[in-house]
Amino acid sequence: MTATATPVTPAATGPRRPRRAGGGQALRLLILIAIVAVVLYPLFWMIGTSLKSQEEIVNNIGLLPNEFTPGNYADGWTNFDFSFGRFFLNSAMVSLLTVIGNGVSCLLAAYAFARLRFRLRGVWFAVMIGTLLLPGHVLIVPQYILFRSLGLVGGEWPYLPLLIPQFLATEAFFVFLMVQFMRGIPRELDEAAKIDGANAFGIFRHVILPLSRPALVTTAIFSFIWTWNDFFRQLVFLSDLEDYTVPVALTLFIDSTSQSAVGPMFAMSVLSLLPVFLFFVAFQRMLVEGINTSGLKG
Repeated sequence: MTATATPVTPAATGPRRPRRAGGGQALRLLILIAIVAVVLYPLFWMIGTSLKSQEEIVNNIGLLPNEFTPGNYADGWTNFDFSFGRFFLNSAMVSLLTVIGNGVSCLLAAYAFARLRFRLRGVWFAVMIGTLLLPGHVLIVPQYILFRSLGLVGGEWPYLPLLIPQFLATEAFFVFLMVQFMRGIPRELDEAAKIDGANAFGIFRHVILPLSRPALVTTAIFSFIWTWNDFFRQLVFLSDLEDYTVPVALTLFIDSTSQSAVGPMFAMSVLSLLPVFLFFVAFQRMLVEGINTSGLKG
C-alpha cells in the first residue's frame, strides 16, 4: 500500500492580500514633481518676469504677471543702435568655432596620448592633467598680457584671443575625456588595420575617429554651452559694442547712470536660452544614437 501526497490547495495557505504599491508610487511621483518644480521655478519666474512692466517687476514677485507686457521683447531686440540679433550672431560664431577647435585639437591630442608611443608621454599627460587644478581666473591675466603683446586684443579680429586657445588643445578636461574613451577601444582593431597596411594616420581616420563619436558629441555639447554662457573671458577681451556676445550685451540693460530696462533684459535672457536648449536637444539625440550604434562586439 503506497501513501499518496495530499495536494496543497490555495485555501490551505490562506488568502493572498494584494500588494499595495499604489501608495508608494504616488509618493515617489509627488517627490519627483516637487524636485522638478524647484529646479524649473527660476526658469518660469524669468519667463513670467519678461512679460511684466517695469513697475510690476518691482511690486509683483509672483510667477504670473497681472498685465502681460509682450512689448519687452520688441524693446529689448531694438534697444541698441543695431538689432540684438547682432549679439546672437557673435555668440553663435564664437561658440561654433570653439566647438570645431575643441573637437579637432582635443581629439588629435587624445589620440597621441592614448595610442602613440613617444618619449615622456606619461610626464606630459600628467602635466596636462595638472592644468585642471588651475582656475580660469588665474590664467586670464597672463593670457591677456600675451595676446596684448601680440597685438590681438582689440584688433581687426577681436575674437582671436577667444578662439586660438581652443585650436591648441588647451581644454584638458576634454582631452582627458577622449583619452579615457579611446583606451576602451580594443587595440586588436589597430593591429588589424596595420595588417591591412594602415599607418598611424590611417588608424586614426578609419578606426579611432568613427568610434569616438560619443566623446566628440559630448565635447561639442559642453563646449557650446560653456562658451555661449561665458561672460568673464568675453568681457575681458571684447571692447567694442558691435563685437559683444549675448552674456556681455545683457549687462548693458542695467546702467547705474540712467534708467534700467529690466523687462527687456529678462526678455532677451529668455531668448538667449533657446539656442542652448535647441543645440543640446539636437546633439543629445546624436549622443544616444552614437552610444547605441558604436558598441564593440567580440
